[in-house]
Amino acid sequence: MRTGDEKYNDGLGISSQTALQGFLEAAPDAIVVVDTSGRIVTVNQLTERMFGYARQELLGKTVEFLVPERYHGRHVLHRSNYFREPRTRPMGEGRELAGRRKDGSEFSVEISLSPLETDKGTLVISIIRDTTQRRQAEAKFRGLLESAPDGIIVVDRSGRIVIVNSQTERIFGYSRDELINKSIELLVPKRFMSAHVAHRNGYLNNPKTRPMGGASSTLTGRKRDGTEFPVEISLSPMHTDEGMLVTAAIRDISERKLVETRLRSSLQEKEILLKEIHHRVKNNLQIVSSMLNLQIDQISDPKALGLFKESQTRVRSIALFHEKLYQSKDLARVDIAEYLKGLATGLFATYGVNPDNILLDIQTEDVPLGVDAAISCGLIVNELVSNALKHAFPNGRRGEVRVALRREGEDVILEVADNGIGFPAEVDFRNPSTLGLKLVCILSEQVRGSIELDRREGTRFLVRFGHGAQS
Repeated sequence: MRTGDEKYNDGLGISSQTALQGFLEAAPDAIVVVDTSGRIVTVNQLTERMFGYARQELLGKTVEFLVPERYHGRHVLHRSNYFREPRTRPMGEGRELAGRRKDGSEFSVEISLSPLETDKGTLVISIIRDTTQRRQAEAKFRGLLESAPDGIIVVDRSGRIVIVNSQTERIFGYSRDELINKSIELLVPKRFMSAHVAHRNGYLNNPKTRPMGGASSTLTGRKRDGTEFPVEISLSPMHTDEGMLVTAAIRDISERKLVETRLRSSLQEKEILLKEIHHRVKNNLQIVSSMLNLQIDQISDPKALGLFKESQTRVRSIALFHEKLYQSKDLARVDIAEYLKGLATGLFATYGVNPDNILLDIQTEDVPLGVDAAISCGLIVNELVSNALKHAFPNGRRGEVRVALRREGEDVILEVADNGIGFPAEVDFRNPSTLGLKLVCILSEQVRGSIELDRREGTRFLVRFGHGAQS
């Protein structure tokens, strides 16, 4: 009596069987060989492990033995059709295939079919791969895609769409079936298509995760109805067995752009309003200065006259600041270098200083100062330069007044110096009797600054503004 192996091996011949079996056992997938009647001729060990059957339990059975019962009738028909035109091809292309284990459990599979001509007729080699883990990974991937807040499109190297999520359907107005296997340029405005193809090919030459387009460029998508809308796109390469794919995460930013436009319009209106306010404040201060000037004409007391002039220069200092803000492109800050230069030059004119006798040296950097700190800085310069012009150069003495503003680490240093007769030794500038020096100390404290006096080689005041004054 012959065993089942011997009976069904007759279909191959001993030498052929030996060679084939060696090939089967070396294969990385399960392999089942069937004859024209659909009966299993031979299997490899991976088939035994995959389906849970011993080899003897499979030989001689019809291949439907490994197929879920609900598919038996259909499978017999497909098997018969295959033998009419046997060729190497995947089985059930476009359909999900399932295998059935000995314990009745089912699992997803991929099957490739190849005909094998023998002396006893045509046999079919079925290469079976368990795709359970891959299907689970795909399901998880699909779940992540569907839960993403943005449209996700996956394209292949040729620019064909292979995967989309439901957000993509919602954003562009296409159904999934209308997008799959279409060129990605379907979603790009026609005028950008040629450039997009070039950019796509350029990305494939240097694939990496990055945003699409430049930081200042606005990307545009095209909906099914032809309307266009602004988008942000992030690109990521994805390496697969089928080759490299590119994942594009697409976000519709129409609402954001609308909000930005409204905010920009609102800010422009506020800037115009603020500029007008600064202009009117400057005009009103000039009126105050003019009124003080009229009053000065009626004052004969030299001391009172000096006080009025000092008040007038303070008003002009603040008016000049508002004029600079009105002219500035950034209403949060003024060009401090130009402001201090204009202020000091104005004081020289106010006090009728001959520029050939007393030189003005301005060395100011354009350092960032907040509005309050800048006004305080201007008033401090006003007081200290005024003091220098009034007291440092008596009897036509020649000399120089220097105003400097610079950064020093995290701080800003304001320096007002002269090479005149020097600051009186008996005067404590931190506890002065004059209003001007009191203002200098008060203003320094208001901006959390510190003030120092260097009496060597004339008079040199240093005011150090802390980091808080720069905001």
